[in-house]
Amino acid sequence: MQKARSTVTRRTLLMLLAAAFALLAIIVMSGWLADSTQQYSRSVSRMSALRVAAGTLLSQLQDAEVGQRGYLLTEDRNYLKPYEAAVTAVDSTIARLRDLADGDADELRIVDHLVGLAAAKREELAETIALMEAGRRDESLAIVRTGRGMRLMDDARRSLADLITPADAQLDTQLRALTGQARISGWVANLGGLFILLVVGGAVWIAFRYTRDLMQAQRAIQALNDSLEQRVSERTMELQRANDEIQRFAYIVSHDLRAPLVNVMGFTSEFEAGLASVAADLDRRPTDTNDATAAEARRAVSEDMPEAIGFIRSSTTKMDRLINAILALSRQGSRTLTPEPVSMQALLENVVASFRHRAGELRCTIDIAGPLPSLVSDRLALEQVFGNLLDNAIKYLDPARPGRITIRGQSGKGRLTFEVADNGRGIAAQDHERIFELFRRSGVQDRPGEGIGLAYVRTLVRRLHGEVTVDSVPGQGSIFRISLPDILPLPSETSAHDA
Repeated sequence: MQKARSTVTRRTLLMLLAAAFALLAIIVMSGWLADSTQQYSRSVSRMSALRVAAGTLLSQLQDAEVGQRGYLLTEDRNYLKPYEAAVTAVDSTIARLRDLADGDADELRIVDHLVGLAAAKREELAETIALMEAGRRDESLAIVRTGRGMRLMDDARRSLADLITPADAQLDTQLRALTGQARISGWVANLGGLFILLVVGGAVWIAFRYTRDLMQAQRAIQALNDSLEQRVSERTMELQRANDEIQRFAYIVSHDLRAPLVNVMGFTSEFEAGLASVAADLDRRPTDTNDATAAEARRAVSEDMPEAIGFIRSSTTKMDRLINAILALSRQGSRTLTPEPVSMQALLENVVASFRHRAGELRCTIDIAGPLPSLVSDRLALEQVFGNLLDNAIKYLDPARPGRITIRGQSGKGRLTFEVADNGRGIAAQDHERIFELFRRSGVQDRPGEGIGLAYVRTLVRRLHGEVTVDSVPGQGSIFRISLPDILPLPSETSAHDA
């Protein structure tokens, strides 16, 4: 009998440990899926931007040509306004194309060819306009009749098609890959949830059977004790209700990853409460020092099982935080940005105010080196970006000296740059890029966190058409720089050239 009970205890512990390892495996798989999805999303974003820039260049060349023709036909200089605007904008569009094509030899070759075509087209347009302004209208029209400008435009259209067609094909490939990732995520959720259900259900069933046998033995010894029989009956009813809850839990857990996780957390609490009741009941029993089985049962109920339950609770809590973080990144990717005039001075004063109390407790001062420039962007995203950066700076203060955090900002050439500087621990040079990756952290891991905040910041900043970088020296502090456009393009403006 004693050997059988020892076996039951070992099996229960093994079941609980198996559930914990299953959760760990799901966490690792979720991290891998999130990283892969992020890589695919970056590629899709680049291809989309490349296609938009190509369409913009064609539109600008056409605008310039339309302005030239209107002027040649009417000699009205008002027709030169679209020409002048388009000619000025072509260089920045070509520079954008070159940045997007950086690293791809074929795309760079096409962009270089487009540079030559754009230069030749602008030269042809400028020559005809100059002749018209000099009063040599016939010569100007003669140049137009040669068809050279039309051939240049046809060549530009073909080159842009050579650039857009592979981009569209790659977009289709990446979208199919993202669909495959979603399918894999679904399988991981379903299979992981089913496995957790089986493992936890088996462990609970073993524990239930073990508890039931123990109660039956005690009832047989004290058959004449009506009070004890009543308690056993009540315990049996409670266990039956718990068993009913397990069956309902088994139905819900098959749907997705979150449902089984939530139910595992809830059931762990129920199981913990049940163990507490069993422990209390055992404590009320007379202690027989010669009964090794009873001693082992007491140890299992008071030490081994609570330890295993605590391990499961910490694992499920961590998994829940990771799932929430991944969902937040996903929702940010689909949330429609709403550009509006934003006073960065007022916005950052509000953000800093929410951290004043916490910073004061840590002997840290937060200063805004104002006045800060204003911009047109998404207010909620900006609050989340700077809130995460301030939280990160406060979290990693150097306890050896009073903390100091300074926020600065400046504008120039259509972009704004903001800095969040601190005198905290600092970050090693090899980790400057790594800290922006999902689930990655640097330095000594003595602060709570999952390696999500800075990855979230980079995702938001890039959605705002910006970039975030860091300069840091260990032991001296860090400076996080955020570059943003002074006016965030509307979604309709971004997609207009696709049409």
